[in-house]
Amino acid sequence: MQAHATLAEEVRRGLSAPAKSLPPHLFYDEEGSRLYELITELDEYYPTRTERAILERHAREIVALASDADLPLHVVELGAGSAHKTRLILAATVAAHGPSVYLPVDVSASALAVAEARLASELPEVRVRPFVGRHEDAVETIAALGPRRLVLFIGSSIGNFEDDDAVRLLCAVRRGLAKGDALLLGTDLKKSPKRLVPAYDDARGVTAAFNKNVLCRINRELDADFQLEHFSHVALWNEAASRIEMHLESQIAQEVRIGALELTVRFSRGERIHTESSVKYDLPRVDALLRRSGFAREESFDDDARLFSVHLARAQAP
Repeated sequence: MQAHATLAEEVRRGLSAPAKSLPPHLFYDEEGSRLYELITELDEYYPTRTERAILERHAREIVALASDADLPLHVVELGAGSAHKTRLILAATVAAHGPSVYLPVDVSASALAVAEARLASELPEVRVRPFVGRHEDAVETIAALGPRRLVLFIGSSIGNFEDDDAVRLLCAVRRGLAKGDALLLGTDLKKSPKRLVPAYDDARGVTAAFNKNVLCRINRELDADFQLEHFSHVALWNEAASRIEMHLESQIAQEVRIGALELTVRFSRGERIHTESSVKYDLPRVDALLRRSGFAREESFDDDARLFSVHLARAQAP
């Protein structure tokens, strides 16, 4: 019931605002998680395969830097999804420390179930403790693991947040950690919009289906009557904010009824729902986020083409 109430509250708030929006975590019902996995395999979508290549090259080094010889290393992941890339870090952890604990955090129970089943087969030395919920809800559970902890926030998921919101989230994570615990942060790097826009508007239309699926979820869970054919997927580059934005644009003037909210939402032709932002970073912006959140960057790992970067940061004294 709580998850349903949260969905209802967020949809009411976002679609009643003058500039309509929906939070990106609403993408990840079972179908949204399936579509996202397809996106990560698209030719246009470079971030996943690029970050995976970085982790393949540097996983052992990352684990060594994050570890304390006298303590086991507990691995936490925010927005774990199906944890395909994380297996590289977990394998390096097992190689260095033996049996280990992995706490994946995600709003999608189905994605976590897939991850847990796969890891049980591929890395039985890892004890998986899935946490279904939002990142900030897991802070007490993270704290209870005890040191030493390595928190993964990879996939450039931090880019979905405005900087102030990113700092609030990372500050909450920091409260669950001890001095010396580590954060592994994945960030997509700023580059030409000619490379960026197709990654969020692929030729096969998978990203468009992923974006529109949030309307399917609202129809199903909140008794709404969104007509998907009356909305189009829009991906654009916002230079001032250094981010890709995804929107759903109304193709006609229309009214949508959301029965569970007893709410009618009116759209003018061309009006948009902002569904996701994906910030593209440079190092000064990364360092500023980490510093404001109680972390200090120790090492960054890049691919040869400088498309993507993974940063190891250390929790500082409060």
